[in-house]
Amino acid sequence: MTGHHALLAQQTVWQPSAGHTQIPLWPGAVPDARAAKGPEHMEAVTDPKDFVAGKPWVVVKDVSRPTLTLYSPKGKNTGAAVVVFPGGGYMELAIDLEGSEVCDWLTEKGISCVLLKYRVPEPRSRPYWGAYPESPMPLEDAQRTMGLVRLHAKEWHIDPHKVGVLGFSAGGHLVAAMSVHFDKRVYTPIDAADRESCRPDFAVALYPGHLSFRGGTLDLNPDIAKRISAQTPPTFLLQNENDNVDSVWDALSYEAALVKAKVPVEFHSYAEGGHAFGLRRTRYPATGWPHLVEVWLHTIGMIED
Repeated sequence: MTGHHALLAQQTVWQPSAGHTQIPLWPGAVPDARAAKGPEHMEAVTDPKDFVAGKPWVVVKDVSRPTLTLYSPKGKNTGAAVVVFPGGGYMELAIDLEGSEVCDWLTEKGISCVLLKYRVPEPRSRPYWGAYPESPMPLEDAQRTMGLVRLHAKEWHIDPHKVGVLGFSAGGHLVAAMSVHFDKRVYTPIDAADRESCRPDFAVALYPGHLSFRGGTLDLNPDIAKRISAQTPPTFLLQNENDNVDSVWDALSYEAALVKAKVPVEFHSYAEGGHAFGLRRTRYPATGWPHLVEVWLHTIGMIED
């Protein structure tokens, strides 16, 4: 296979670390199912020039059966939980760099983490394919996950009023979509999980994409723009000004709309640092964002010392 992703093995399917189990999101047929071009598999980024903080990373491709994986705190439990959306341009999922590594950080801080492996069949049929409403699949999976977390909150030792979302790149767009599409499901409800609220209590979007409608302006993706309200959850945004994949205007346009709607928003922008670094520390200040998020979660009352 060509490209910078070296094929691991066509049959290799991602599995979480020992002690964690993937839970299917949908009990029966998956809504708005779209066939992937092949079986779900992983590919490793093995070219050193594409490493992040000197280390390789892995993507999952052709996801057609979405799952969630619960990572619970091992020590103290704050009661807070975060549903994590890895990025990958709605084409693939950076499952470790922007997924399982994030869960390791959160659970160390006493926060439950729910890693969503949402549907990403290629190819994109147009530039915004994957971003709702062009494709409803990722948003359906995200709404369903939030309902499942709240339905199982007692069993999973989670406070149902402290459940947030965190996503990177395309997953950052999914964070924004979840922050405005919560009054009703975008699929036909099927069971008790779909009667739970799918509104996040807080939202973290890191180098988000699919938000700026016109670069160099504050014009926001109209699907998001027309639905922002005072009920949109408090939001944390981070983006670098030299990000050549998703422009800083993605975060700027969203921040401006949130401020206008009087939604509490914290925005960090940096001159350098590029795109797709997850939470791996490099020489760039932007990679210190996990500490900033921890402080912010304290200030909005989601976690306490």
